[in-house]
Amino acid sequence: MSLTRQIITLSLALAVVIGVNACSSITDITNSLTSLQKMQFKVSGLTNMRLAGVDVSRVANPTKLGVADALALTNAFSRKTLPTTFTLNVDAKNPNSGAKGSRSVPLTLSGFEWQLLLDDKRTVSGDLERSIEIPGTSAATTIPLAVSMDMYQFFADRGYDGIVNLALALGGVNGSTSKVKLDAKPTVGTPFGPMSYPGRITIVDSEFRGN
Repeated sequence: MSLTRQIITLSLALAVVIGVNACSSITDITNSLTSLQKMQFKVSGLTNMRLAGVDVSRVANPTKLGVADALALTNAFSRKTLPTTFTLNVDAKNPNSGAKGSRSVPLTLSGFEWQLLLDDKRTVSGDLERSIEIPGTSAATTIPLAVSMDMYQFFADRGYDGIVNLALALGGVNGSTSKVKLDAKPTVGTPFGPMSYPGRITIVDSEFRGN
């Protein structure tokens, strides 16, 4: 075989390989976008809440506060600051579960830009501290979000009692996440770079939500 014919043969073979890889890449991109659009999220819990250093998870109502804890809270309020920390858990579901003969594919959540709403009031915002893999199963994966804020900054108009009652409603003994919402924009890492959710979603505790 002449050198010219070898070059032509190799060029044709290379073109076929590139074409196949291009089709595969397009398919992978399409699958990633489809999977991202179908991902679902839900607020699943709020734990380890501390208000001005006081562990409110042990307290059912303001009358159950110990003397030292009540003093710590009133002193902080008088200084116009009530630093608050807690962990907000969000459950995520990956649509690539392998159902109906499809391939089970894990997704890597590389970003999760969020803003926290408490009792419908916009407060602090944040993002993931590290990437989290969401396996392609029917089970939900919990994403822990570390939240740090100053309750006084956002709820000073409610007064001392209003802020303490809100904190206990969220993280106290009988606390719930019914007053919690997240305005979020998830991003999934792919071999072709990060792909963000097509729009923002409001995540609540009553149901899984997606695009």
